[in-house]
Amino acid sequence: MLLEAHNLKHYVKDRLLLDVDQLHIYNNDRIGLVGYNGSGKTTLLNVLAGKVSPENGNIIRHVQSQLLPQLKITDSTKSGGEVTQEYINQALAKAPGLLLADEPTTNLDTEHLEWLEKKLLHWKGAFVIVSHDRAFLDAICTRIWEINEGELKDFKGNYSDYAVQKELEHRQKQVAYEKYEAKKKQLEDALKLKERKAEKATKTPKNVSKSEAKITGAKPYFAKKQKKLQKTGKAIETRLEKLEKVEKVKKNPPIKMNLPNEDTFKGRIILRVEDVTGGVGKRVLWKKTSFNVRGGDKLAIIGPNGCGKSTLLKKVINHEEGITISPSMKIGYFSQNLNIVDVEKSILENVSSTSKQDETLIRTVLARLHFIQEDVDKFVKVLSGGERVKVALAKLFLSDINTLILDEPTNFLDIEAASALESLLKEYEGTVVVVSHDRRFIENIATRILAIRNKEIELFEGTYHHFKNRKQQKKRNTEEDQRLVLQTKISEVLSRLSIEPSEELEKEFQQLLEMKRKLDI
Repeated sequence: MLLEAHNLKHYVKDRLLLDVDQLHIYNNDRIGLVGYNGSGKTTLLNVLAGKVSPENGNIIRHVQSQLLPQLKITDSTKSGGEVTQEYINQALAKAPGLLLADEPTTNLDTEHLEWLEKKLLHWKGAFVIVSHDRAFLDAICTRIWEINEGELKDFKGNYSDYAVQKELEHRQKQVAYEKYEAKKKQLEDALKLKERKAEKATKTPKNVSKSEAKITGAKPYFAKKQKKLQKTGKAIETRLEKLEKVEKVKKNPPIKMNLPNEDTFKGRIILRVEDVTGGVGKRVLWKKTSFNVRGGDKLAIIGPNGCGKSTLLKKVINHEEGITISPSMKIGYFSQNLNIVDVEKSILENVSSTSKQDETLIRTVLARLHFIQEDVDKFVKVLSGGERVKVALAKLFLSDINTLILDEPTNFLDIEAASALESLLKEYEGTVVVVSHDRRFIENIATRILAIRNKEIELFEGTYHHFKNRKQQKKRNTEEDQRLVLQTKISEVLSRLSIEPSEELEKEFQQLLEMKRKLDI
């Protein structure tokens, strides 16, 4: 055991943020920590690292731990990805027994995400990692900790295994609710029946004469029968009161929006990029390129940090030379600059101010992003960074537009919020052009891939899954070609060695074997 904690309680003002009975971390544990923005993930890491003292409870550390913080010092001469890499390398170089990392994937492109995955897969100690990247958590984790309303739940497996278990929980709750509703209706129907019978019991039957009623003592009989029925009815009422209430499982209502120019842009070319180059100063980002976008496309732009993804978006936004935009196209642009949000207004006021949709739909979209009921009346200035991002996205999504251009929309969103945004975009009937390093997000929404690499732009018709498989197949084919060439060279050197052996040939033979060995790994 590397670390153990018991009876942890930690408050933020009057709110009980952490209420954890016990937790244990063992050698080789690979733990992903998930939960809503503001649920206490960062605080828990700081408590485990000894940076924050909890109000109650004790922590026993058996090894040295290293905290990789969320807020990284910015360096104007380096990109966000370079700063993140430097922090990671410094933390790993200390070789702590326990690594506590808060959003280590921030600003990393796909290549460096895979680099970090490999580093952590070969990590000798244990780690607890907060990340919103589901593919990353799938690749490296064997346990998931979920923090919700202060409590910590432990799930075996990676993020996908956790999602399956949560879906099973959801279905079990649905079945429990249906059983509760059926039992409740059965008891209510039985009660109504007894009440009707008790009411009838007060009346003398029509087929009994007055003289017969006097002889048989009808009134006492019916009074006795009524009392018995009322007693049974009371017992049913008691059972109804004691029936344990099961909350209804909330279902996401579908989103159907009225988009401007819907009939004139769907399926038609709305954006043409013709012979456009990208560059910063004298540096070429990509060579001359041409492509088009159709109304209703879900286009993901991918590539390493600094390849020119955001530059391409800005060229489109600014309608630069070589870029033709259809009059039917109405663009909404999201970047990390949240200047579209007024912090002095409420969430609902912010979103409503630029929307032509009715309030019911606005509230539905906000609820999908976990702003429920009176939450929508909160002022933006009291929200966390992640919550402000959600408000900006909701405002844009519900504006009078039919094309969303999104630059890294899932940065600073928790997994639930990223999934909610993903769900909204899948249902959205307008066009989406998105830059993102979130592989699962791209995989779930994109229908076309625009890849920028080695100063070239390639447009791929199909999903990210198909794009990746095709790349891997290309790589396999290339490696197979290299193997054949190496095998031919090895055979040739071997035959020469058998005729006239020499130190030089032996050295060449060993080098060729080493090259083949590396290919076979």
